[in-house]
Amino acid sequence: MAFSKEIRRAKIKRRIRKNISGTSDVPRLSVFRSNKQIYAQIIDDVNGVTLVAASSYKNEELVKLPKIEQAKVVGKQLAEKALKAGIEKVVFDRNGYLYHGRVKSLADSAREGGLKF
Repeated sequence: MAFSKEIRRAKIKRRIRKNISGTSDVPRLSVFRSNKQIYAQIIDDVNGVTLVAASSYKNEELVKLPKIEQAKVVGKQLAEKALKAGIEKVVFDRNGYLYHGRVKSLADSAREGGLKF
């Protein structure tokens, strides 16, 4: 019997997180994608602290935009906040999602905003 989407993504997520970890020098950029919103946060796994976060949730300027455009804006916002916090280099965690569509557009716009990964 085939796995459900949730179980399949959880298995992929465990496989990815086995190799990726964020430190205070190079934190982890984690992406969560729901049906309507996209969330991104930069995490220091050693201390268990979220350093910077951005999302499309309750963001008035993103209400009328398509979801891929929303992801681009969230990526730029995250990069701006990260640079203000002194974070330039991160490790990208796609969180079990395919590197495609909204996840890719968020990553590309974060790179354009100045983050290195």
